[in-house]
Amino acid sequence: MIAVVNYGLGNVQAILNIYQRLRMPAEGVTCAERLLSAEKIVLPGVGAFDWAMSRLSDSGMQDVLTSRVLNDGVPVLGICVGMQMLASSSEEGSLPGLNWIPGEVKRLAPKGDAGALPLPHMGWNSTTPVERSGLFASFESDPRFYFLHSFYFAPSSTEDVLSVTSYGGKFAASVRRGNIHGVQFHPEKSHEWGIQLLKNFGAM
Repeated sequence: MIAVVNYGLGNVQAILNIYQRLRMPAEGVTCAERLLSAEKIVLPGVGAFDWAMSRLSDSGMQDVLTSRVLNDGVPVLGICVGMQMLASSSEEGSLPGLNWIPGEVKRLAPKGDAGALPLPHMGWNSTTPVERSGLFASFESDPRFYFLHSFYFAPSSTEDVLSVTSYGGKFAASVRRGNIHGVQFHPEKSHEWGIQLLKNFGAM
């Protein structure tokens, strides 16, 4: 079963709808007990970093979630703010992140030919995978995904960067360390590219 963590933030139903179309068993999980039977875990997120971390803590699922990911090696996929929560800290807030992948979430400061580019970075953008396996298996060309964010995750080690994109400068569009994955974009809003990525994750 693919557990989509429902702590009040993120496009939970849209993700579940895609997995239903793919005929992959998935459910929105609101309690720690249901995480114990999860074979894969999706951690969605939208909004501010501290608010997301607070909501996850208040849900009562954070400790079991951490144990399943770090101790049991269950594959996890953080989406948007869910990816940023994998970091150690964020410039957007004062609360610590999960620190599953060391690094810091930083504010975008994109610059183009005419000066500063608008924030948030919103819309479709191409990504370049570091390797075409795992999340990016079967993508023959650079996939395009839908982004909506003003902050980005900068891992401490470049080896944790799985793909890059550019918006007035390059940054990590996705990260990976072992069983831990994160994507800054919204696969649930990214049509066939997002569906394929979620399918790849479900098949891990």
